[in-house]
Amino acid sequence: MDFQTSLFAAPPQRLRSFEGLERRPLSDGAWVDVLRSWAPEADDIFTTMVSTVPWRAERRQMYDRVVDVPRLVYTYMIGEELPHPVLTEARDALSEHYLPELGEPFRTAGCCYYRDGRDSVAWHGDTIGRGSSQDTMVAIVSVGDPRRLCLRPRGGGESIAIEMGHGDLVVMGGSCQRTWEHAVPKVASAGPRISIQFRPFNVF
Repeated sequence: MDFQTSLFAAPPQRLRSFEGLERRPLSDGAWVDVLRSWAPEADDIFTTMVSTVPWRAERRQMYDRVVDVPRLVYTYMIGEELPHPVLTEARDALSEHYLPELGEPFRTAGCCYYRDGRDSVAWHGDTIGRGSSQDTMVAIVSVGDPRRLCLRPRGGGESIAIEMGHGDLVVMGGSCQRTWEHAVPKVASAGPRISIQFRPFNVF
């Protein structure tokens, strides 16, 4: 692990408010919210998760062979304690803030550990479960080295890229999961990064 955290410990901080949240409308009722440096204690979240999350390597069928999934993963299901108290606070704050639009709380937290620039996730939408037919949201907190989240209309069209930095919040909402796709592409060089994706019940 070569991500350089801060050299001097800081006292615990609280989450920033949602002031400054910027929404970018996309096509077909999709949108993306971005709020920079939202999560406090990002260094501690990162180091705690590296050492305490029971990371799992997965394999999948790719055409005529089985290959390694290029990242480590773990999902905290409903009722499981999250690995850092800031993440619990983040989930509750997101549930309260987005309740008027979403109509329900965020319940699960999927975690991905991108160890270096070779780790990635291919183009996809979270369409297993209700995301295939209903508007929903996926809220991402990113800690570690910056990486690009790329989005493109499903079926083709111009893509956009959002750089996710240390402690940033990105929320994909509206029809985004079924009308757009997203990816984290490989890069020539990058330090480790962890993505925490908060989702409502039955959205994968």
